[in-house]
Amino acid sequence: MADPAEHREEEEEAAAAGEEEDTGAQIAPIVKLEEVAITTGEEDEDVLLDMKAKLYRFDKDGGQWKERGTGAVKLLKHKETAKVRLVMRQAKTLKICANHLVVATTKMQEHAGSDKSCVWHALDFADCELKEEMFAIRFGSVENCKKFKDLVDEIAEQQGKNEEKESEEVSSAAELVEKLTVVEVKKEEQTEKVETPAVDDKKDAEK
Repeated sequence: MADPAEHREEEEEAAAAGEEEDTGAQIAPIVKLEEVAITTGEEDEDVLLDMKAKLYRFDKDGGQWKERGTGAVKLLKHKETAKVRLVMRQAKTLKICANHLVVATTKMQEHAGSDKSCVWHALDFADCELKEEMFAIRFGSVENCKKFKDLVDEIAEQQGKNEEKESEEVSSAAELVEKLTVVEVKKEEQTEKVETPAVDDKKDAEK
């Protein structure tokens, strides 16, 4: 009579051999998932800054700061217009919690009592409508906060210079158009003066 222990060993070896054996069968997935192109709206922009932070919004009705989200804050420069916007998304949901342009009037101020935080006002579009918001942002280190503040201040100053330049160009163009208009009016007046005597002479000849 065969030993039960030996019989079990033979069964285990046979099972192991069966697991290692490649039958060559291929199992097709039940649902075929195709790759989908995802657009973020940032394809035409260059990243000037990207770092982790925690954002707060001041609730005017409640008179207190409320957490808006924790994630990556970015400063993005448009490749054609050169305009810079601040965008921040929540880390897990990727929901936008801040989205506004950095303009000449954007002013970063240190948050009272914290050298890792900054405060500023902005016309924000995170909720798909322009709203005047007061934000506070907190970084993990003093260095990151200073880097963020200095870069925003630098961008705001540059935007101010660009606006002044554009204003000067518009003024120059307006002055040029005005001068051309004056010249054209004078030419028309001179032409009328030349043509009027000729008409009078013709009438005299007919009489």
